Amino acid sequence: MKIRPLVQSLVLLLNNAYLKGFMSGRIYKGPLKGVCVPGLNCYSCPGALFSCPLGSLQAILAGWEYSFSFYVTGLLLGFGAIFGRFICGFLCPFGLIQELLHKIPLFKNKRIIKIPKFFLYIKYVILAVFVVALPVFAKGEFGVGYPAFCKFLCPAGTIEAGLPLLAGSEGLRKAAAGLFLWKALLSAAVVVGCIAVYRLFCRVLCPLGAFYSLFNKISLLRIDPDETRGALCKMGLNPRREVNSLECIRCGDCKRYAKRRPAGLGSSAEVMANTSAHIIHSA
Repeated sequence: MKIRPLVQSLVLLLNNAYLKGFMSGRIYKGPLKGVCVPGLNCYSCPGALFSCPLGSLQAILAGWEYSFSFYVTGLLLGFGAIFGRFICGFLCPFGLIQELLHKIPLFKNKRIIKIPKFFLYIKYVILAVFVVALPVFAKGEFGVGYPAFCKFLCPAGTIEAGLPLLAGSEGLRKAAAGLFLWKALLSAAVVVGCIAVYRLFCRVLCPLGAFYSLFNKISLLRIDPDETRGALCKMGLNPRREVNSLECIRCGDCKRYAKRRPAGLGSSAEVMANTSAHIIHSA
């Protein structure tokens, strides 16, 4: 059995092990909620035992004038410096959800898609505007900022928390207004996009992935490019030139593919030339 799916599944289950919450429709608020995990997993999911790093970061930025949590910022910096985007590949529950969505056979002839660089920068804009700028500068009615990404954009919050909570509460369903409709439509678009394109949200929209990518060049955990000879990359990268780049999630699939390559397949250059036909360069 492959190690990565096992680790991803265990992380997803551990993050959402509060089964009572799914049955009662209530959010766990015990002492474990003070622990911030590395991957994207909504705080308000009925089963969530821990805090989401993006939600925690927005919360401390929103109230920075009154208090500042060195625990959260130090933890995020430590996660990035040690792991980089390895967290995206192994330790992110919503990353696993995206991969499971991609297995749905809704579209025929799925291929590895190389997304144009312009679209890859969107997640950095979301990080700068919705995770940092709006919580700091956009004040609510009590003079305190608010978690703009969680409130307006996060599909993980809608899928993991909004839909289960609404399903179990008639009162919440009646109270759901235009904002929830917007987030539901956005989440539906993300779901369809992830079915069609491998980890579309992770690659284009996720601000947590954008944050960790800033550490990819210097993080302690890295992949040796010599171990990726003749490999394919589901993220649309060239493993020989772009391993450990900003978009590399260090899933290790390229290493496994390289090890399986038949002895008579040819040189690395020949293999990359043959496999390049599988990559679509979107306009």
